[in-house]
Amino acid sequence: MTNVVRVLSLSLKMTTHRFLTADSRKLAEIGDSSINLIVTSPPYPMIAMWDELFSSFDPQISEDLIYGAGMAAFERMNDVLFDVWRECDRVLYDGGFVCINIGDAVRTINDRFCMYPNHEKVISFFLSLGYTMLPDIHWCKPSNAPNKFMGSGMYPAGAYVTYEHEYILIFRKENKRVFSEAEKVRRKHSAYFWEERNVWFSDLWEIKGTSQKASIKGSRSRNASFPFDVPYRLVNMYSIEGDTVLDPFGGLGTTSLACMGANRNSISVDIDEGFTEQAYKRVSESVDVLNDIIEQRLCKHLQYIASLPQEKQKDLYFNRYHNCFVRTRQETELYLRTIQSIQNKGNILTCLYNDEFER
Repeated sequence: MTNVVRVLSLSLKMTTHRFLTADSRKLAEIGDSSINLIVTSPPYPMIAMWDELFSSFDPQISEDLIYGAGMAAFERMNDVLFDVWRECDRVLYDGGFVCINIGDAVRTINDRFCMYPNHEKVISFFLSLGYTMLPDIHWCKPSNAPNKFMGSGMYPAGAYVTYEHEYILIFRKENKRVFSEAEKVRRKHSAYFWEERNVWFSDLWEIKGTSQKASIKGSRSRNASFPFDVPYRLVNMYSIEGDTVLDPFGGLGTTSLACMGANRNSISVDIDEGFTEQAYKRVSESVDVLNDIIEQRLCKHLQYIASLPQEKQKDLYFNRYHNCFVRTRQETELYLRTIQSIQNKGNILTCLYNDEFER
């Protein structure tokens, strides 16, 4: 068993990160059942900034919007996404997870205000494929706007609530994952801290959103970026070291950035070459940023342990990799590797990790 651990430790000192310019409705470069986890945030149907993009795939969408057929446009936009979800199903292996951040849309068409439930369309589609839906997460995006209401102001029977949350939908394909002996070792290294678990596995996340404006010459003016914490949590929650994570709407590469920080492989796909190039550049220059994030995790953990009352500190366990105490036995093999360097080759980044324990 010692030899197995040694080999695994050496092999997981490197991850690869591919950046593809492609239409995610046809991921020809990705093999069947080769992906362990999908984490993504697609363009949201019926959000005006995505009208042009959806219409480029189905011109009838533009016609529906012009003539006020809001529900018809809503259905057609989701049909475009369904083609992507079908391809995701092909590349995801049995036991893998799909995590989709999506928001519902509110819009007035022909003087008629309506909410378009995008999350329900996603749920219905994956259930139709036989996926198991797990409890979802409400991502609350705090707003500093002074006016929280819309519609008729102070008069009743005409106002409507302000939407300030999005959904993170979580699905599992087929049966629960069965871990090989080698994967069991990697799984132990991939544990998270007890206090992180209590926050990450809450059904309400309060994380500030990020700007969706983009200024890439020759490319679209918007992206579907979510803040780093969203994919970073999901990658840590639903995959293990060395797994491969796909984002079919890669944008500026935030999911790949999260994977690199979590010692996972990644594939980021975007239809816009300008975004693919920018994502590649952004992730390739991220050594210091990611090492700061890893060090902050450890620092917060040490602060948490120090804050425990004396009677609880008597029952702690010891983590030999980080030379610190932890709350549970499952955290004793937790191992957060810092990044040594990132090497560029073609459309692939290779990330090399430090292994201070072995030295």
